[in-house]
Order: sequence, then structure tokens, then C-alpha cells
Amino acid sequence: MGDVVYVSEVGIERKAGAVRHAYLPASEEPVVFGVHGAVASHYGVSEAAIEPRPTTLDYVVAAAAG
Repeated sequence: MGDVVYVSEVGIERKAGAVRHAYLPASEEPVVFGVHGAVASHYGVSEAAIEPRPTTLDYVVAAAAG
């Protein structure tokens, strides 16, 4: 096995409800995660009470598809 080339250092800060702030390398502003649509419904979150945000799953799918 070769040497480790990169270690990603990411910070996650839990906010109210389903909202999370992710602090990623090379980005000064946090990425804001939350819930929307069927995911919000699954977790019993009323979309009328929140601002719909991309889920962590949305980012994983986008990264894998890219």
C-alpha cells in the first residue's frame, strides 16, 4: 500500500432541527444541509416550517455522479 496522499478535514456543526453546517476545505463559507420533499416528510418535518435545503444524500449522489 502506498503513502496517504490526502486526509480531508471536514467539520460539521449541528444547528436547529435537521440543519447542519459543513465546513469544507477550500471553502470559506459553510455548506448548509437540511431536508426537503420526501426526506422532510420521512422525518416528520413540515416544509412549511423550514427552508428546504439539500440533504447530505443529495451531495453524496452528486459527488458520485460527477
